[in-house]
Amino acid sequence: MSELTTIARPYAKAAFDFAVEQSVNDKSAVEKWTEMLKFLTALVENEQMEAFLVSSLSSQKVADTVISICGEQLDQYGQNLIRLMAENKRLSAIPAVFSEFTRYVEEHQAIAEVQVTSAQPLNATQIEKIAAAMEKRLARKVKVNCNVDDSLIAGVIIRTEDFVIDGSSRGQLDRLANELQ
Repeated sequence: MSELTTIARPYAKAAFDFAVEQSVNDKSAVEKWTEMLKFLTALVENEQMEAFLVSSLSSQKVADTVISICGEQLDQYGQNLIRLMAENKRLSAIPAVFSEFTRYVEEHQAIAEVQVTSAQPLNATQIEKIAAAMEKRLARKVKVNCNVDDSLIAGVIIRTEDFVIDGSSRGQLDRLANELQ
């Protein structure tokens, strides 16, 4: 199984990166790729198709047959993927490609929880700026949860699962005190 995953990962990553790039113009590109790969997985897992894929036919003939069976289910980019995988004798790895692609989609769509503790209540503009900066840093969508702690004196503390950014006056005073000791 791990061999199939190793084979599938570059195809899945390339398809995912391409779908995300296309999502700039077409918001449903990732969904289209998910549907194409899901359909291809069902097709390749068919007993008769499994036997056909390991037949001694040329890779061009195998690719053309799979593409003709899929019909409208594949766009030109999906057809290119089929041709490439057929040329490399990797069509049997499509279920693993779909599995890896799905994992990339789930990671991409994950929403990070960001806790923002401030000395004073933040306005909407400040929250939006923090959210934009954290989305850029984390490379995913964020959900900002705000609370107020007047013991901070001024500034904010931003926490997420992986790290803490302490921009509070209390944090700066604590760091200064540690350096002076």
